[in-house]
Amino acid sequence: MLVKESHVDLQTSSGPMRVFIYQPNVPDYPDAKFPGVAVFTEIYQVTGPLDRFCRQIASQGYVVACNESFHEFEPLGSPLAYDVPGTDKGNFYKIEKELAAYDEDATLVIDHLISRPDCTGKIGATGMCLGGHLAFRAAFDPRVLASVCYFATDIHSETLGKGKKSNSLKRIPEIQGEVVMIFGKQDNHVPRAGRDLIRKTLEDADVTTTFLEVQAQHAFIRDELSKGRYDAAISKVCFELLLELFHRNLHLDLGPRKGPKRDTKDLPLIC
Repeated sequence: MLVKESHVDLQTSSGPMRVFIYQPNVPDYPDAKFPGVAVFTEIYQVTGPLDRFCRQIASQGYVVACNESFHEFEPLGSPLAYDVPGTDKGNFYKIEKELAAYDEDATLVIDHLISRPDCTGKIGATGMCLGGHLAFRAAFDPRVLASVCYFATDIHSETLGKGKKSNSLKRIPEIQGEVVMIFGKQDNHVPRAGRDLIRKTLEDADVTTTFLEVQAQHAFIRDELSKGRYDAAISKVCFELLLELFHRNLHLDLGPRKGPKRDTKDLPLIC
């Protein structure tokens, strides 16, 4: 499916925020509607790898909205470079921005997707690194039916935002949709103890979760080679998991769920 791109500037409490839009291009069907997906960025904002990630999702039949995470600090349309100065800036902005401002941004992006005439109103969320954490927080919004969180940083340590006092673990019981968590086992940003804490907290809250740990480094889906981490083969597997989750939760209409959730202990043993 072909894709067309544009952007909108949404007003936040701190000024305008640029949101890049990627939508299926089907001119013969002017009234077509698609589920919406909010994509959240890593600390470098909307870079080439984020552009390509959004296009891939949109080409599968989704309206995608990707906002600039640090619009308070950088001119609109200004990605940061994958170098030491860009990394230092992004890491500084990450803990300078108020936690409530991250949440406001997500709400505005979801509001925009739902308001669009080409959107069905069914919303998913995804993102990588910082964006994985923001997609996780977006799942607190009951309108978000499915979230795919790639190597979400700072959840286990509760250090996102100004003052480094985020509350994402505490808010996990608010999640009503389905969540996929993806981590690399060689990720030095989210160590094993942190991954175990996230998994246990999700399971204890009875959140419908798929938890995937692969033999890869941090940010392994970022398809540029400044840090030598990109793994195309594993990225493909993870993207198929994203598509399965979104297709089942956003494209299909299964009606309301009935009956209790089935845990693996309830399933018969088949050898």
